[in-house]
Amino acid sequence: MGNSVGQRAFQNARLQKRQKAEVLPLLGHALQLHKMGLLPEAQAAYRQVLQLAPNQFIALHMLGALECDAKNYQQAEILLSRAVAGDPRSADAHMSLGVALNGLRRHGEACASYRKALALRPNHAVTLSNLGNASVALDLHEEALHSYDKALACDANLAEANNGRGWALSRLRNYDGALASLDRALSIKPDYAAALANRAVALRELQRFDEALADGNRAIALAPDDANGWLARASILLQIQQIAKASHDCERALAIAPDSIQAHLVLGLCLAGLGQVDEAIASFDRALDIQPDLQSAISNKIFTLDFVGDATVERHQQARQVWWERVGAKIAAEASEPHDNSRDPDRRLVLGYVSSDFNAHSAAFIFKPVLQHHDRAQFEIVCYSCSSKLDTTTREFQGIADRWRDASQWTDERLAAEIRADGVDILIDLSGHTRGNRLGVFARKPAPIQAHGWGHGTGTGLPTIDYLFSDPVAIPLSVRHLFAETVVDLPCFVTLTPLPAGIERAPAPAIANGFVTFGVFNRISKISDEAAKVWSRILERVPGSRLLIKDVALDDQLVRDNLLARFAACGVPAERIDLLGATLRGEHLASFNRVDIALDPFPQNGGVSTWEALQMGVPLVAKLGNSLPSRAAGSILTALGLPDWVTDSDEGYIDIAVGHAADIGELDRLRRDLHGQIAAAAAGNPVSYARAVDGAYRAMWKRYCNGGA
Repeated sequence: MGNSVGQRAFQNARLQKRQKAEVLPLLGHALQLHKMGLLPEAQAAYRQVLQLAPNQFIALHMLGALECDAKNYQQAEILLSRAVAGDPRSADAHMSLGVALNGLRRHGEACASYRKALALRPNHAVTLSNLGNASVALDLHEEALHSYDKALACDANLAEANNGRGWALSRLRNYDGALASLDRALSIKPDYAAALANRAVALRELQRFDEALADGNRAIALAPDDANGWLARASILLQIQQIAKASHDCERALAIAPDSIQAHLVLGLCLAGLGQVDEAIASFDRALDIQPDLQSAISNKIFTLDFVGDATVERHQQARQVWWERVGAKIAAEASEPHDNSRDPDRRLVLGYVSSDFNAHSAAFIFKPVLQHHDRAQFEIVCYSCSSKLDTTTREFQGIADRWRDASQWTDERLAAEIRADGVDILIDLSGHTRGNRLGVFARKPAPIQAHGWGHGTGTGLPTIDYLFSDPVAIPLSVRHLFAETVVDLPCFVTLTPLPAGIERAPAPAIANGFVTFGVFNRISKISDEAAKVWSRILERVPGSRLLIKDVALDDQLVRDNLLARFAACGVPAERIDLLGATLRGEHLASFNRVDIALDPFPQNGGVSTWEALQMGVPLVAKLGNSLPSRAAGSILTALGLPDWVTDSDEGYIDIAVGHAADIGELDRLRRDLHGQIAAAAAGNPVSYARAVDGAYRAMWKRYCNGGA
């Protein structure tokens, strides 16, 4: 046995000597190939080295780094873990392993690897910058900024740290600061595609769309194989209503990065905008499979459920419960603080309104009359504006508010702190789960009473929001137990600001035309296949009638063609359909003078468009569904004394439209009378409506002062 052991030792020694003689020259050759930029050849040479010496540290490290560069992160992690095991004192190996782990979305482990590298080599700029990247991915933005700042203190010209800092500041809504950092990164490295993509996003948030598109285009030209450039441009195109082009860019991004959370999210938004509801929800679900607590994906799925015909109130509220369980409850647990507002039941109250729509947005037409007509002896109004979009409507809101707070670049933490400092008694969310919402602030409950109304109207699912404004048609008593909020009834769940002065209402156009024109002035995404079939049957039963459809998305030729193709499949030729795109509001309202009867979409009804049609004297047919999105138009018509225009079936909808189309004289009479009928109703009279809201606020406050919720 002794001889056998000695023989094996001798053979091992010979093998090691032979390997050393072969390995070192081969390793040197691999390093030379690497230095020359011949990367496939270098990879092959490193693999040869590892066949001869499986634990050769340099080969493991270099090959792992190359796999990282090629985004083969799983293979890189295997190689670099072996390298770190072989030499735990190598700061470079720990840093490279961090890059691989970050690429695998194991961001916490990546941070740990970077910290090990920094323990061995403190104040290394690239490692600090990489630690910042992993921290951003974990939403630890303040920690990320600390790492980037330390990196830049070591090397002020590190473009990657300036780029990372800019992205972190964007995530913190500090878009001005983000631009400064990204401009610095691009001054150091002018063709830095990642920085261009990040700057495009910051510019989009600042409403500087032309500059944003230019950066997105350049990012794609410089790095067509990087998904970020395509995604940045897609998000801009989506916001400026070029939905078909945005969808194409998302598909390009997904071809490059099939697991991109952002690509699935933005594609979902595009699909929803094109009316492809099931596909949109599937995209949001794919994003949530990757990151279950992605706030934007949950909220967009909630909003898109409005378009699902068979979605019950239970399903709507269950989706909101998901937001609370995955996002809101965690925020609330860390932010609970008592309120020190004086509990005087009769004092003047401070109302805080939070919205991203204090501008020329349709939602502003709904809540503007409420703010305008509050009793100022009872209430002080503070507006927290969360959008960079400024226009004449914004200036009107600034004139209405007692205090105007530009919160567009504030974090949720800061906004909540400012609300507390402002002494707000009742805080009102005007967004729900729509774009630009600040539900993270409401989860922190910075005011003793919180309410939601007018911006979305379907409830938020937040137990920290106490009240939801609605009415008995929009939310029937039988389903109110399903809501997180207590439902408070108003004359109607929404109202609308009166028409601008000088808008003329014409007689029924059928009198002059000799044929009836039906009109749809809603987003294309609201035109369900079910609604299109019903409208096609109406056109079939009313000889010579036409359909006028108006939406900003119809400026896109692909959207126009797709819509006409859908109606053609229902037997309606293109010559019976007129399509109108974006116009100024005066022209938009004047277009109603071309319509005899408006057709409200379903399952998601109109809101502002429903009111505008009625204000312009155009009666409207509505179908009543199960959940609030499908009961909105029925609620408005009932509140204005027009319940005969509401039905709960396809056949009833068709009969109402066809029956009224046969009596042009009666249509014309109703057209003349509608203006007065609206003004006489509490739902349509802004002063009466605001008084009802004032009374609701005072009742909430007295209940709170008496120890209630």
